[in-house]
Amino acid sequence: MVAKNLNTLLIVDDEENILRAVTRLLLEEDDIQVLTANSGSEGLKILQAHPDVALILSDQRMPGMTGAEFLQQAKSVAPEAIRMVLTGYADINATMDAINKGGASCYITKPWDDGMLVQTLTEGIQRYRMTMENKRLSALVQQQNAELQEWNKGLKSRVMEQTMRIRQQMEELRLSGEIATRNWQNTILAFSSAIGLLDPMARSHSSNVSAVAEESARKLLLTSEEVETVRVAALLHDIGKIGMEPSIVGKNPELLSDVEQAEYTLHPVRGQAVVDVVEGLRSAGQLIRCHHENYDGTGFPDRLAGGDIPLGGRIIAVADYIDGVIARMGASFTIASVMEKVKKKAGSWFDPELLSTIQDVATGHYIVLGQQSLHEEQVDPEDLCPGMVLAREVTSGTGLLLLNKGATLDAAKIHSLKRYYRLDPPAQGVFVFVPAGQTGS
Repeated sequence: MVAKNLNTLLIVDDEENILRAVTRLLLEEDDIQVLTANSGSEGLKILQAHPDVALILSDQRMPGMTGAEFLQQAKSVAPEAIRMVLTGYADINATMDAINKGGASCYITKPWDDGMLVQTLTEGIQRYRMTMENKRLSALVQQQNAELQEWNKGLKSRVMEQTMRIRQQMEELRLSGEIATRNWQNTILAFSSAIGLLDPMARSHSSNVSAVAEESARKLLLTSEEVETVRVAALLHDIGKIGMEPSIVGKNPELLSDVEQAEYTLHPVRGQAVVDVVEGLRSAGQLIRCHHENYDGTGFPDRLAGGDIPLGGRIIAVADYIDGVIARMGASFTIASVMEKVKKKAGSWFDPELLSTIQDVATGHYIVLGQQSLHEEQVDPEDLCPGMVLAREVTSGTGLLLLNKGATLDAAKIHSLKRYYRLDPPAQGVFVFVPAGQTGS
């Protein structure tokens, strides 16, 4: 049952002048009903009669029952109500107690600014109304879910159910704004796994792209917030494919017909639209939209070029392409052969400035995934060859880090290693990965 008193506010304070002052401010607001109590015990009695109040504002320092104690008991009587505490600057520890035990969403200090006080209280009431509306919508969604049961035997049914659950989670997130971090991450993971219902071969694709893109962003010295945006966008970059024909989803994009290509090019925009309902995902949505833009401006959907493509989008584009090539090559792939394909598109599809960093990250990532078919071998620096991949980090004799594990050797790196082995020789050679049954020499 949806509460009737959607605009009712209860103020609890032992000072009558405080009650009158706050009540007078709120009388100027339309449709707000104000209830007052001069003690915690009186406030509980009022809540018993009005358990559906929208917001409770309680003073912290009151005789008999503190604000923290009152709010803790009020939570069991009116669990949906937004709770706030009114406090002086000297009561910060008690205020934290009210937040932790009483579930207060915020505190307002005395003396207050009238405009800020009214804004805070009206926004709290609006949040309560949105929560109640969300409950009504959730009940409606549950009713509609019953109509989807007849689809349970088909693939389309499973995708629709997954999408409905995701939309419900995302709507709850948008309305409440205070969902726990664990649920936030689970929602993102649910989004990223939805495409797997259409294309089982792609179930690990999002996680691989995200792992490579996130670590590449970190090595490229993006801020922690930017790295997190890249991680989330990479996990969700293909969410716009939900609803697309499975035959298109699982097909090499370079082999699509004109009709299929027209449908395929819509998924970046659809993906952005899906996540745009959540304010916290809008920056990730921008990267989702541009992950198929080409560096030379020939990509889609907006034909952005060069630096006009957000850096995170340029990173995800390379990581996405690498994992797609590996998936199509299957067990026959080698990182060197994949990166050769990537390098051929440098300057046309991909930003050439990023490739060295992403190559090192991707090499380390996919070697870890495929280590069961590789073994490491110690090689003398003089016997190193371009294309070899480091199985261990390389340090000089005095402990200076020369190269990280997973780095792919080229002529410049080999030359540098040989020089360090002459100047500051380690006690052992260089360890590289080689396929089982082969040697590095």
